[in-house]
Amino acid sequence: MATIRPFRAVRPTRDKVNLVASRSYLSYSDETLKEKLDNNPFTFLHIINPDYKHKTKKNGTEKFNLVKQKFTDFNSEGTLLQDEKKSIYVYSQKKKNKTFTGIIAAASVDDYLNGNIKIHEKTITKREKIFKDYLQITGFNADPVLLSYSDNENINLIVSNKMLERSEYEFTTTNKVCHKLWKIDDKQIINKIVSEFKNIEDIYIADGHHRSASSALLCKNLRKENPNYNPEDNFNFFMSFLIPESQLNIINFNRLVKHTNGFTEQELISKIEKSYSVKNKGENIYSPILKDEISMYFEGKWYSLIAHSKKYNLTFESLDPSILSENILSPILGITDEKTDKNITFLDGTIPLLEIKSKVDSGEYKVAFILKPIDIDSLKKVADNNEIMPPKSTYVEPKLRSGLTIYKLY
Repeated sequence: MATIRPFRAVRPTRDKVNLVASRSYLSYSDETLKEKLDNNPFTFLHIINPDYKHKTKKNGTEKFNLVKQKFTDFNSEGTLLQDEKKSIYVYSQKKKNKTFTGIIAAASVDDYLNGNIKIHEKTITKREKIFKDYLQITGFNADPVLLSYSDNENINLIVSNKMLERSEYEFTTTNKVCHKLWKIDDKQIINKIVSEFKNIEDIYIADGHHRSASSALLCKNLRKENPNYNPEDNFNFFMSFLIPESQLNIINFNRLVKHTNGFTEQELISKIEKSYSVKNKGENIYSPILKDEISMYFEGKWYSLIAHSKKYNLTFESLDPSILSENILSPILGITDEKTDKNITFLDGTIPLLEIKSKVDSGEYKVAFILKPIDIDSLKKVADNNEIMPPKSTYVEPKLRSGLTIYKLY
């Protein structure tokens, strides 16, 4: 059973939404970030980077207090307003020929804690605590966790009917993505949606493991401080974008490594051949398509690498990222901790292979490994079995804009 509920979103006014909503600030280069901040006084990036003009940058509590103040300023100036009624929001994003449609609502922290909301990635404790402190001080969250669920005809029908009406927002961003948002504040319709989700047993985190873990950590701390807490308080929930699993677009993450751990070209290939069937594909770009196949770009040549057949005890062990880690990255190249080792870089599958080739040809990296996307069924099996995938195993779309809907924690 999944528990969701409506909330009173803080949102940009209709005339400024295209100026306020932004990509994650981590996705901008320093140059682009500066351009946005210098030329757009309404961008949500000002809230996240309130000290960008300061000579000395703030960190930790000081930075978070500045974020809180900037958020207050945006509200006071009327750039952001809070809805009067609790609502569930239908959000649609069209990118090229692909449309993603789902609902934005508050999901239950208890569902996360008891395993009804399932994970497939480990979180880093330090990052959890930092974001927990951020949430506690600022009092809001502007980036929903992406959750997926098995397709539900009744929910789809409600969403489709709502989309026949005029949307609250409709705008296109410079990356050629069209965004639309509708507000559902009719209690009867909201109750139908909430009731339908009660019939859904499992929800899966597609993107946002650290955001959900940090929300849960904050919730546990606040409950501990006040044992008589109200279970309806906002901090017992976290903002989520819930989307049918059939609409998810799971993209691969490729690996680039800065060294060969001292091995020559022939030595490296000989070592890889102990675990993979290796075939030289020449100078033309080669992308893997076969089962258990990845490709490698090294010393100006592309190789097909097909893992030797093996029986695996766990689902995640049979997936390409794990096979690569266990047979090449760790034992041969000495990359034992992919989360912290600075000699490995992960580039998502939206980055053209020609660009990856150029990074190796330039000498910035010595070798690149190209992986296939992981299918949704494998992802669910990993989560169902309480297994954990290697870092950066999946890049999941859609990616939402920050500041489109904002969830106040208290």
